[in-house]
Amino acid sequence: MSTGTDDEATTAEPAADEVPDVAALPGGLAAALEAVLMVAESSVPVERLAAAVSRPVPEVLATLRDLSDEYAGAGAAGGRPRGFELREGAEGWRFWSARAHGDVVARFVLEGQSSRLSQAALETLAVIAYRQPVTRGQVSAVRGVNVDGVVRTLLARGLIAETGQDPTSGATLFGTTGEFLDRMGWTSLDELPPLAPHLPGVADVAALGGDAY
Repeated sequence: MSTGTDDEATTAEPAADEVPDVAALPGGLAAALEAVLMVAESSVPVERLAAAVSRPVPEVLATLRDLSDEYAGAGAAGGRPRGFELREGAEGWRFWSARAHGDVVARFVLEGQSSRLSQAALETLAVIAYRQPVTRGQVSAVRGVNVDGVVRTLLARGLIAETGQDPTSGATLFGTTGEFLDRMGWTSLDELPPLAPHLPGVADVAALGGDAY
């Protein structure tokens, strides 16, 4: 019996998940990272990017920072600033439209329809950001109105998420998401502006005939 079939099996094509040598590809590591980030639908942690291109995390991180500087028109490979930015957020790296061109992008995307959050949504989001984890009822108590519809809007936009249940009432708890941090340009909630300077003093509350919350 011939053993030709066995010999052919030993020369099978490489596995589909075999990682190519990115250094041998046009543009090298930088171009490979750009290609991956172009198809990413959300922020990508540097560890995942490093795994995708089979390179050490420090090397990938340094390349990402160089690219970010390059797009901003800074660094050794600078030039004109691009209309997009490569930014690191709470959940990883992602391409964004440049902040300086926000109004231009908004005119193109909105097409006469406002996608900005309403004042009610902004106030509700602020309460959740500063008081999290917090229930709908607690947010309603702060704002003095029902917030069910606004909470649904914030959930749909990925700015808040359910984080558990209140141990006393069993009500759903809400908190902000990594998407919220990314859109604010922050990496953690520690970057929330101090709230105290915006709160009324004791004298102001007394003048209004109310009690401090």
